[in-house]
Amino acid sequence: MGELIGYARVSSVGQKLDVQVAALRAAGVSDEHLYSEKATGTKRDGRQALDDLLTRGIRKGDTLVVTRLDRLARSTRDLHNIAHTLTKKGVGLRVLEQAIDTTTPEGRMFFTMLSAVAEFETEIRKARQREGIDAALAKGADSPFKGRPATIDGEKVNAMRAKRMTPTAIAKALGVARSSVYRYLQEAS
Repeated sequence: MGELIGYARVSSVGQKLDVQVAALRAAGVSDEHLYSEKATGTKRDGRQALDDLLTRGIRKGDTLVVTRLDRLARSTRDLHNIAHTLTKKGVGLRVLEQAIDTTTPEGRMFFTMLSAVAEFETEIRKARQREGIDAALAKGADSPFKGRPATIDGEKVNAMRAKRMTPTAIAKALGVARSSVYRYLQEAS
């Protein structure tokens, strides 16, 4: 029998991997076979730990273990591509919270159904978010959706510019992006 290879993922830097890592360890994954990262699950770009796992971290007879299917990917296509890669390499997939085990016919069927549900949930969430933003923007000036508040002090920018400081120097002095200074100056003129 091969090794248990664990994969944990959260979408943003502010989220923690602790709960997933603890569950993977409890399932028998050793630290040396644990891959984790903070990256979106809606696309494969930028997911170095997953790429390392799929190219070098698994071999025939191993089993990839994740806590939930959406930790692996959020689109049906990505999930099936990953499953195809695992199958070609002779590697099984175990999903702890959803009781999926692709080494059985039932497990493969359940995997296919849940991957479609995961993609559906992502699409519904995006649609609802877009509807909310569109409804807020439709209110015009009364819209609660005003975007992020300005982080730049206009008076300080004007005072520094009056002293003939460059936008780059102003940005550095205020600790803001140079593009913000240029945008402010363009809007102010």
